Order: sequence, then structure tokens, then C-alpha cells
Amino acid sequence: MSFDLVLFGGTGDLAWRKLMPALFQAFRHGTLPAGGRIIGVARDDLSDAQYRDLIRSRFDEVDLNKRPTPEEFERFAQLLHFLRLDLSKPADYERLKKLLEERQADTVVMYLATAPTLFTTVCEQLAAAGLNGANVRLVLEKPLGHDLASNREINEAVRKVLSEKQIFRIDHYLGKPAVQNLFAMRFGNALFEPVWRREHISNIQITIAEELGVEKRGAFYDQTGALRDMVQNHALQLLCALAMEPPINAHADAIRDEKLKVLRSLKRWTPEALDQHVVRGQYTAGTVDGKAVPGYREEPGVDPQSSTETFVALRTEIANWRWAGVPFYIRTGKRLAEREAHIEVNFREAPHAIFNAPAGATNRLVINLQPRDGVELHMLALGQENRRNGHTLAPVHLDLDFDKRFGSERVGAYERLLLDVIAGRLNLFVRSDEQEEAWRWVEPILEHWRNDARDPRSYAAGTWGPPAASAMIARDGFCWPEEC
Repeated sequence: MSFDLVLFGGTGDLAWRKLMPALFQAFRHGTLPAGGRIIGVARDDLSDAQYRDLIRSRFDEVDLNKRPTPEEFERFAQLLHFLRLDLSKPADYERLKKLLEERQADTVVMYLATAPTLFTTVCEQLAAAGLNGANVRLVLEKPLGHDLASNREINEAVRKVLSEKQIFRIDHYLGKPAVQNLFAMRFGNALFEPVWRREHISNIQITIAEELGVEKRGAFYDQTGALRDMVQNHALQLLCALAMEPPINAHADAIRDEKLKVLRSLKRWTPEALDQHVVRGQYTAGTVDGKAVPGYREEPGVDPQSSTETFVALRTEIANWRWAGVPFYIRTGKRLAEREAHIEVNFREAPHAIFNAPAGATNRLVINLQPRDGVELHMLALGQENRRNGHTLAPVHLDLDFDKRFGSERVGAYERLLLDVIAGRLNLFVRSDEQEEAWRWVEPILEHWRNDARDPRSYAAGTWGPPAASAMIARDGFCWPEEC
């Protein structure tokens, strides 16, 4: 199957840091369909050769194991082309159309790695140039808008020129191998389904923590914040994967229908819940990996008086029969103590204790997303030494490390998702009604913060966030993993 992948923003940060390395890995693994062409599009005045040299130089900055050898890059570079294009000029789209018509590829992927404010313009110009045929697929990066109204505006503009099955709204967390294994664990095994409900689970915690600050994205991040950047998309998609009912099959709409039901079942916010169950934080100067780092307001591009949140912790519930009364906790932030993402499923205590057990010890299922990828099952066991101490149980755990088990076969998130776009598989992409429902749920939080004159709660860089996040979960009698 021949394909053309047109990368709008082809010289930008996302293109060289994520997309090009992912495409190269697919090329290296032999999974990128033959007869492909990758066309970088931007306002820069570059020839094909200059664009290839630019990408070659950028590969020196990616992880060592993802860098091509000189011979590998020479072969990969034959796929790379460049077209100077001003996104607002119809004549430039005509030049793009002429380039694409040279060989009439089976599939044309338009990947918009640009600011979301340009999505509507690009879609309108593509349609005006007749570049919205049945063989065209459009990839939209997050954030898709900054609130419900802007999200709807973008979706409506896109749907005017393309059908829903041609639109791929990407959330790279859905491409992570560990998230794929979350679906496999739940729906490919009979072991967990009988206990995957309120009668057996006391609470579920989702943590997405970053050691890094805003880096060179201060101006962008200051207009976005952690709620829009991480919760509205990544965290809620993880929550859906955890809480959804088994779909009738593995087809895209069957999966997305069940995720939508979860989003519609999330308890709506009340003023009392917004005060008690949502914590907004912002990092101050601190130490990360033994190095002093500045506070958020001292970062380049950030307003010195900024009230943008770099940390969010919240508590929510799902109002349905499976999950009624089970709290779901989400926390995410920058400049935290460690870089890690994991899900912790905490089970209820045994109904009748016949052994001595450490206080508060329960069964836990930990799903590690990054930097490790795997599953841990925490249990209680009786060893020979403990038999002499009055049948006292001790914590043990089973640890399945997917990186070790499937190391040579692992496929990165963007690599998987780009291959799915080329193949036309929508399973791991977000439907417009999912996105709108997620925005509808977070909007009361945004509105609450807009009307709150107080600064975000401060936390020192290199810690686990403001103490209020610990107090929030402690009110229910629970704790975050590092505090238990």
C-alpha cells in the first residue's frame, strides 16, 4: 500500500522529537509500508537535501538506541521530502495538491503538528484545494481547543470537510504498550473481571508525574496548565480504560461507545466538591536530582504573576452500578519527586481475618506505565519464619516486567499510532463526542479557578506536590503510595 504522509509543522519540535524518530523506528522494524513518502511542510525555505540534513542533525538529540546508523539514515532519508507552504495561502495548497497528484498514493495522511488555532484554517484550505478525498486521513494533535466551545468549533469545522472515519484525534497515551496491556489484562483474561467492581475495590489512583519543568515551552504552558495538558485527555482516557464495561468486540466504535458511557457517568461537580476534592498547585524553586531548579514563575516565557497550575490532584466517582461509592483519584504535575506514571488498584480488606497482618495491608494491583512497563500484584503470604511468630502475614509481590519479557518486540506509542493511521485503524483514537464530554466535565473546574482570586498552592520542586493533595485523600482514610 503506497502512502504519502504530509507533516504540517515539519520543522517543529514535535516533528523531530517524536514523529520522525517514530517513523524511523517503523522503517527500521520493517513495519512501515513500502512505497511511502514523508513530506515535511513549513514556512522554511528548504530543499529536500537541506530538510534531510536538518532531520539528520536532530536525530543526534534523541535517545541513543533510537538513533540511526549513517547507512540506516541514508536509506530512510530517501523517504523525506520538503515543501515550503504558508498555511494561509491558497496557492501553496495548490502546489501541495500538484505534488501529491504526481503519484496518486493509496492513502494520504495529513498530520497537523501545529498550534490548534490553525486547525480550522488548514482544514478549510485543504477542502478548497480538493485535498479532502476519501483516501485522506487527518491527524489532530492535542490540545484540541482550550475549552468546550473551542473544541466544538474545531470539530465542527473538521467535520464539514471530512467524515468522522477520516479524523484521527491522537492521544499518545493510548499508544503506550502498558495501556494496551491494560485492555488485554481486563478483557483478555477471566481472572480480574469478577473482582473488578465496587464490592472488591476500595479505591483507584492514577499518577502521572514528571521531574521536568516546562523547559522551553513556558509561553505555551502558561496558557494551558496541567488540567488541560494532562487531565482532560491522558488521565481521563486512563480512567475510561480502567472503568469501562467490556465492549461487544474490539472494533473502534464498540470501544469508544463504552468509554463515552464512563465519561457521561462521572459525577458532576458541585461548589462543595470543587473546594474539597480539587487541589491546584504550582512549583516553587527546589532541588531535582541534586540540582537547584527555579520556580515556575521564574521560567522563561512565564508571567511572573502567573496563576497557572503545574499540579492537579482530584477525587471523583462514577455514578453507575459497577463503581458506585468507589473514589478515583487523579494527580499529575511537573517538577515532582520522580518521573513515573502508574495506576494503583487497591482492594478491600479480607472480610474476616484469621491471620495477623500488618496494619492497613491489603491487596494491590499496580500497573506501571513509565519509566517501567509492567504489572505488580501485591499480596500477603505466610513464610516459615512468620509461622513461629503467631501466623503473621508479610507483604510479597509478583512483578511482571513487560520490558524484560517483550523487550525486543516493544513498539513505541507514536510508532504504533502512526502505523494505525496509515492502516486506517481508529481503535486507539478519540472520537469527537468523547472529547466534548471530557471538556464538559473539566469546565466547572476551570470556571471555579477563574473566579478564585487565591494563588495555586505552592510546592517545592522535587517533592510530591502540595500537602493539600495528601490531606484530600486522607479524608477518605487512604494515602498516596509513597506515603503509605
